[in-house]
Amino acid sequence: MKHEITRADLLPLPVYERERKARRKRIAEIKVHRRIEVGPFATFYFENYETMLHQVHEMLAIEQGGDEQVQSELDAYNPLIPQGRDLVATLMFEIEDPVRRARELARLGGVELQVYMVVGGAANAVRIHARQIGDDERTRADGKTSSVHFLRFELPPESAAAFKKAGIEIVLEIAHPNYAHMARMPEPVRTALMADLD
Repeated sequence: MKHEITRADLLPLPVYERERKARRKRIAEIKVHRRIEVGPFATFYFENYETMLHQVHEMLAIEQGGDEQVQSELDAYNPLIPQGRDLVATLMFEIEDPVRRARELARLGGVELQVYMVVGGAANAVRIHARQIGDDERTRADGKTSSVHFLRFELPPESAAAFKKAGIEIVLEIAHPNYAHMARMPEPVRTALMADLD
């Protein structure tokens, strides 16, 4: 698995436009086993080289910024590619109703600091604290958090090895007092994410 997108990886825009429909279909199939819902409205979308390459292509196609736009997109999306001993997720709080969304996000200040992945069950469990990617503050001074967070789970070598064992229990946990929820990672998701670990 590649760990960085370079200019050489990018298709010329006319080529991408011709292939866009097929590529979007393929990436949708990849993403099916790279998402986990935790609680009523939080979803983790696990990123990799392919999802970020798609995102860069999409941004270039939508914004039409040409060559000047390329480096800013690479700078934005390369940090969201796993580096071999980590898993990277976009955590989204997905609430359609804008009034309810504003109310809930106002109650979730600092949620990005209270996210964990637990690898292994019972006495062998290792609880890995997610780290925020980037310097942007995702919770405002008034306590309202963003609906989108970029998180990295850095796995110790023994946890990375355990992650690759069929049937190992993996749990995602949000431990915020106003949103305390956990979800077990389905086996197809664990299997897909194994490829992110060298």
